[in-house]
Amino acid sequence: MAAGESRSEIQPLNRFPNKHTQFPPNFFTWVLYFSLNLSFFTADSDPRVTVAGNLSCGTGRATTSSFIPTFVQAMEGLSSNLNNSNNNFAVANITDASLPPFFALIQCHRDLSRTDCLVCYAVSRTAVPNCLPRTSGRYFLDGCFIRYDNYSFYHEATDSAMDTRNCNSSLGNNSWSDFQGGVLEFQRTVGDLVENLTEIALRDNGFGVLELRGVYGLAQCWESLSNEECRVCLNKAKTEARRCLPSREGRSMNAGCFLRYSTQKFFNNDSLADGGNSGLSSPGAKVAVVLAAVAFLMISGFASYAAYIRISKLKQERKNMGLLSNSYNKAGLKFKYETLEKATNYFDVSNKLGQGGAGSVYKGTLPNGDVVAVKRLFFTTRQWVDDFFNEVNLISAIEHKNLVKLLACSIEGPESLLVYEFVPNKSLDQNDRTQILSWKQRMGVILGTAEGLAYLHGGCHVRIIHRDIKSSNILLDEDFSPKIADFGLVRTFGADRSHLTTGIAGTLGYMAPEYIVRGQLTEKADVFSFGVVVLEIACGKRNNAFIEDAEGVVAEAIDPLLDGNFPEHEALEVLQIGLLCTQASATLRPSMTEVIEYLTTKGEDREIPVPHQPPFLNARALVSQGLSSSSTSSPMTKMGISYTTTSRSSTTPSSEWPLRINETSSS
Repeated sequence: MAAGESRSEIQPLNRFPNKHTQFPPNFFTWVLYFSLNLSFFTADSDPRVTVAGNLSCGTGRATTSSFIPTFVQAMEGLSSNLNNSNNNFAVANITDASLPPFFALIQCHRDLSRTDCLVCYAVSRTAVPNCLPRTSGRYFLDGCFIRYDNYSFYHEATDSAMDTRNCNSSLGNNSWSDFQGGVLEFQRTVGDLVENLTEIALRDNGFGVLELRGVYGLAQCWESLSNEECRVCLNKAKTEARRCLPSREGRSMNAGCFLRYSTQKFFNNDSLADGGNSGLSSPGAKVAVVLAAVAFLMISGFASYAAYIRISKLKQERKNMGLLSNSYNKAGLKFKYETLEKATNYFDVSNKLGQGGAGSVYKGTLPNGDVVAVKRLFFTTRQWVDDFFNEVNLISAIEHKNLVKLLACSIEGPESLLVYEFVPNKSLDQNDRTQILSWKQRMGVILGTAEGLAYLHGGCHVRIIHRDIKSSNILLDEDFSPKIADFGLVRTFGADRSHLTTGIAGTLGYMAPEYIVRGQLTEKADVFSFGVVVLEIACGKRNNAFIEDAEGVVAEAIDPLLDGNFPEHEALEVLQIGLLCTQASATLRPSMTEVIEYLTTKGEDREIPVPHQPPFLNARALVSQGLSSSSTSSPMTKMGISYTTTSRSSTTPSSEWPLRINETSSS
């Protein structure tokens, strides 16, 4: 399916529910009942997912559109490495020269069980994408720490800009009557605790827990630090922790370590170090005996609860699957997760077709022999969950020969899956495919894409703006006919509205100037993106590669690999249409219906307007080089095109114009 979509091995442990999920009234009664019962069994098991410190994001911002897919790839690698490791620590590096450098780390505190570590990681993993598109982010929970950055930070012990402490406590600070010796004794105890705790951690490979006179403490260095680096980090941490006094709790959170004290025990019993009480206390043993006596009651309760959850899950699944049209359900195209997993050979890398910002796409063969494309989505934010249902809702209700057909979806497994028709020739941009298509095939791609967009803009039951038209989202079938893909960013609005003001989303180089600058979204934003794609197809170059002079005739602007095998007048008209669609003013751009008329109407009945100056092109520089519309030496004049010069908006960067002919710097 969608090209440009990396291998996905992550199995998320925590999926957001649909924002429209409704729970039955007695659901929370069941949850409360089961939680109280289960707490007896899990008193010593706590993933400690309480937020210890606010999500911290760096100041740098990604400058390339490949950063988000790189982030997804790194997080998948981090998940895989953590799942396959024998401890509670993992890192993931991406140092491929073709991708942005990326480094990630997850460290769970050593007292956490394997399951609790994975739970803590899953919770932290859902928060850290909120830093995107910033190039760094870090997040402290009471049980684990996650960080990503664009440089190798694994031996970084402290960071003066980002290290912090948290002295907030839910235990109260006003009354010390319950602490023997009062507040002064408490302060002395904390001082002794953090001092001894540091030494314990340094003796035990960077980890230690301690109970001292009713105060509990934990210290953890990341396993990537050397012993000396750990010492530096913990020395700073214990100093910061003392500054929290007389608070009953304090946390020090440095680049390479975590230290916490509290009057309430928060770590696991079997990790208790010098000065503590190992194992269950005598009261705890008595509780265990009582639990054994009532075990059969708890088993009965658990079985009943499990049955209830199963029924609720099936009801919710039916509700979510209702997002698909009845025709899909009646056709039996609602697949089980296990079926799709087997169809892709368990998402084997050899079946991978590509990766995008929200997941990966795999080729799959169903039990009946049909070949499909399975889009595997990994939700890390509520927005990505909404995008999934957005795509399901819209694509299931529309059908056009130039739109990729959604066959079904699966929402019952560890991640959600979309099942599309398989498009064998992948995407327009993959393997520089536009350089080997004949001119006739390229014209077919241009016209088919235009027809698909015209259908979205006015031919179906709602007005739809795709927002991410680009070469990698135009797929080619066995006849090299185009199919528009990836509807995760689409927006709809009624006929009574002329435009929407939205958050910016899309791909730089393809986004219209009014959308970038003001967030103003109309169908003309898709028209602009289409125009960029038209110029890419005709010239055989990416939108950031038009850097050579285009002096001469049409043949010198069209892809040289065609070797002149194209009708020059038709090529001239295609360039003119592409330039019309990419004009700076949205009102001057044609509608997609008009574009289809330009492409299909022949003879004297058709007249293609003359384009005004495209966006971001420096008019003054053109005049100074003798390339104005009145100059006979202009390459566009030689092609039969004359621009109507308009002033360039000072708010729009000149570097963003995709077709830079005789490129000059802005004066």
